[in-house]
Amino acid sequence: MLQKRTFIFVRNKLATVTLHTQIDLYIIQEEKSPDDNRVDSDEKATVTDDYDSPWKEAVEHYFPEFMEFYFPNAYAKIDWSTEPIFLDQELRAVVQDAELGKRFIDKLVSVQLINGDEKWIYIHIEVQGNRQSEFAERMFVYNYRIFDRYRRPVASMAVLADEHDNWKPTSYGFDVLGCEHTLKFPAAKLTDYHDQLDELQALENSFAIVTAAHIQTQRTRKNDSARHQAKRVLVHLLYDRKWERQKIIDLYHVIEWMMKLPKELEQQLWQEITEIEESKNMQYVSSGERIGIEKGVIQGEAEMLRVMLKYRFGDLPEATINKLKPANEDQLKKWLINAISAPTLDAVFNDDKSH
Repeated sequence: MLQKRTFIFVRNKLATVTLHTQIDLYIIQEEKSPDDNRVDSDEKATVTDDYDSPWKEAVEHYFPEFMEFYFPNAYAKIDWSTEPIFLDQELRAVVQDAELGKRFIDKLVSVQLINGDEKWIYIHIEVQGNRQSEFAERMFVYNYRIFDRYRRPVASMAVLADEHDNWKPTSYGFDVLGCEHTLKFPAAKLTDYHDQLDELQALENSFAIVTAAHIQTQRTRKNDSARHQAKRVLVHLLYDRKWERQKIIDLYHVIEWMMKLPKELEQQLWQEITEIEESKNMQYVSSGERIGIEKGVIQGEAEMLRVMLKYRFGDLPEATINKLKPANEDQLKKWLINAISAPTLDAVFNDDKSH
């Protein structure tokens, strides 16, 4: 039995596909919640910052800018005068069928191409936050599974948001007994932008701001003062852009999700935002928006705790679910910490108990 497999990794090469008029784009992102400390196959997550949730929201709301910033060659071939259509149901079965050991948030987007051809293809895009040995294999598997289901050419692309400069998979395949099967895909590596912060902050593209926020989140992980300053700079940039109100709010939410601050610094930043809005006669992310953001954070933490408890202890009693609803942010965080090592469900809520 032949056991040897050959894996080919080619850097900076575009996936070889034929582009036609209508494209369906397949976006897959790993689902994480705020303060997610998951461990992947290659590295331990040591931070409590959340990346994937804001990435998902930003990609959905500003998809053309995403493509323009990271994949300009593909962007140039798409007719953006036709509104992209996100089609969730059509590709759900592909994710369910792929037994890859991870859960993904998937999106299918239909767009038109400039060349006027009548055919269409799929583009599979994945935003990956951690270095992972099986990442390229997953790209390969999803590529052929999408092709197998829809019998259309599939182009795969990746945004690598990890912190490892030398990790940049761009292909996966095998060559055995004269049979060669290889997927080559373009990958945008965010560490490539680390020395371009000034340029990023000068660009009008939303994902220049998102990328800058991502980089600053990584850089200021253990320095609250530096993070506060970096976050303040990014907020000023949002208002200086003179973008429409909803866009400023959406991108502020992305920055807020990524760049967590202690409460006292967050309150200081809110005061600074209020002063900015008063000076510019704008009321975008202060007052009611702030309340909405804080409520969303609490709801997210409650849901994460519910999922963790169900995973550890099985179906939850109604009394436990009701206990989560009125809890404040500090209480939820305490229970989340307890849930990591608590031997029983009751012990999670016993604040005096040592686990």
